Amino acid sequence: MQQLSAKLKAEGFSIGLVPTMGFLHEGHLSLIKKSKQRTDITVVSIFVNPTQFAPNEDLKKYPRDIERDKRILKKYNVDYLFLPGEDEIYPENYQTYVEVNNISKTLEGEFRPTHFKGVTTIVSILFNSVYPDFAFFGQKDVQQSVIINRMVNDLKFPVKVVVCPIVREADGLAMSSRNIFLSPKEREDALVLYKSLKSAAGIIKSGERNSSVIVNNMLEKVKSVDSSNPDYIRIVESETFNEVKKIIDGKSYFILIACKIGNTRLIDNILIKM
Repeated sequence: MQQLSAKLKAEGFSIGLVPTMGFLHEGHLSLIKKSKQRTDITVVSIFVNPTQFAPNEDLKKYPRDIERDKRILKKYNVDYLFLPGEDEIYPENYQTYVEVNNISKTLEGEFRPTHFKGVTTIVSILFNSVYPDFAFFGQKDVQQSVIINRMVNDLKFPVKVVVCPIVREADGLAMSSRNIFLSPKEREDALVLYKSLKSAAGIIKSGERNSSVIVNNMLEKVKSVDSSNPDYIRIVESETFNEVKKIIDGKSYFILIACKIGNTRLIDNILIKM
C-alpha cells in the first residue's frame, strides 16, 4: 500500500482515504462519493480494529461481509480497497499507541475508556500506510472526528480531515452497521434518539438556553421507550467539546446522545448554530 501510494503521489495524483470497519451502508457511500468528488484516487480501508473494543464489547459480534463490501466498492468504482490483516496492523509484540488527552476522556471516553486510544492508533497507521491528502469521516461519530483532527494538528500529519453530514434512514434513524442488531420493535424504538434531538432543537429555537432544561426534556422523551437505557445526553461547544450550562448566541454546539436500545448501543447528534 505504501509503495502504491508513493507511486501515485509521485505521478501527481491526490489520494482520498475512507476508513471503515466494513459492512458498508449509505453513510459510508456518502463519504466515498465525497472523496471521488475531491480527489483523484479513492482508497477505502476495511479493518475491524480490535484495539477500540473493550473486552466486554461486541468485537466478535460486529457484522462482517467482505464479499458484499467488495461488490459495493466495485459498483461505486472505488480505485483501491486496502484490506490489511490483523497480524499486519498489530504484529506480535506490538507496543506503540497514539492517544489524545482530555477530549478523549469525556463523553464516549467515559463509557468506553480505551476506545479512542484504539481509534487514534489505527487511524495513524492507516495514514502512514495510505499517505492520503484527504481523509473522510462521518459526523455521526463527531467526537471521533474532533479527536482525529486534534491528532492531525498536533502530530503534523499532512492530511485534511473532512467531516461529512450524518446520513439517515427515511424515518430519521442515523445509519449504522449496528442497526442490523435491532429487532423490528427496537428499530421503531430507536427513532426516539433523533426525535429527542429534534425536540431539543425546537426548544432552543423557541428561546430556551438552559442546558439542563433541554437535556431533561430529551431524557424524558428517551425514557418513554421501554427498551432504552441512555448513557449520556450532553450539550457541548462544537470546537472544544466542553460541556456548557447555558447556550450563548453566536456560538455553535453539538447535542449528543448515546443510548442502548435493547442490547444495541447507538449514538447520534445534531449541530446547533446560534
